[in-house]
Amino acid sequence: MNTTESSILATTARTLAAAGCVWSDDEAAVLVNAATSPAELAVMVERRAAGAPLELVVGWVDFCGVRIALDDGVFVPRLRSEFIVAVAGRLVPDGGVVVDMCCGSGAIGVALAARTTGVRLYSVDVDEAAVACARRNVAAVGGRAYRGDLYEALPRGLAGGVDVVVANAPYVPTEEITYLPAEARCYEPACALDGGDDGTQMQRRVIDGAREWLRPGGRLLVETSRRQAGLTAAHFVAAGFETTTEESDDYEVTVVVGRAGDVRA
Repeated sequence: MNTTESSILATTARTLAAAGCVWSDDEAAVLVNAATSPAELAVMVERRAAGAPLELVVGWVDFCGVRIALDDGVFVPRLRSEFIVAVAGRLVPDGGVVVDMCCGSGAIGVALAARTTGVRLYSVDVDEAAVACARRNVAAVGGRAYRGDLYEALPRGLAGGVDVVVANAPYVPTEEITYLPAEARCYEPACALDGGDDGTQMQRRVIDGAREWLRPGGRLLVETSRRQAGLTAAHFVAAGFETTTEESDDYEVTVVVGRAGDVRA
């Protein structure tokens, strides 16, 4: 790195630090590397200093080793969601059919498809901006993204033939939205955050509709918090799933896994 580059990096880091960015040195390096001109860097730094998430400023996030494109107004994949990819990755067969429900940018489904041979990926979200973003990402792995209300958006021909449904449905209780960091509250869509009164409203809908679409023995995986895991698991059981939970101490997240019975009622 020459003197000029070092100066630009240092100046950028100081600006970010003054704005309250905790990891100012690391973020400065990302911004400087991403900018294609001094003018673009100035705009990026201004946006980040004003509070925009770094991932939205640069337009991408590294998720499970895959670069996922991001657009303004789209939910930013969290590091903790790499755990649901790890759990699902053990369950998706080569050539399997995967549905990524409440997909946002499509990151979870894309990460699964990237690590499993021949996956047929179908991603769904209700938000227009999310689906537009997801379509760009899933195209790289031969997937498709649909806009609509959960399973209603899927092609009917998939019913009864899906191997794995993964869902990072919103699970923040409505009254707790106000306590989220401003990066989430101000820059991400409410529909990707608000889980209703107890945080399981959308999860319950995902669970209730899944058995029609899963093959016998197929799996539904739902990301949730440790605090809400009991509620989520109870609804799995009530919906007729053989239910287990997997917890990650590293990511501080829980994934509830439901197995559809071999014989349908």
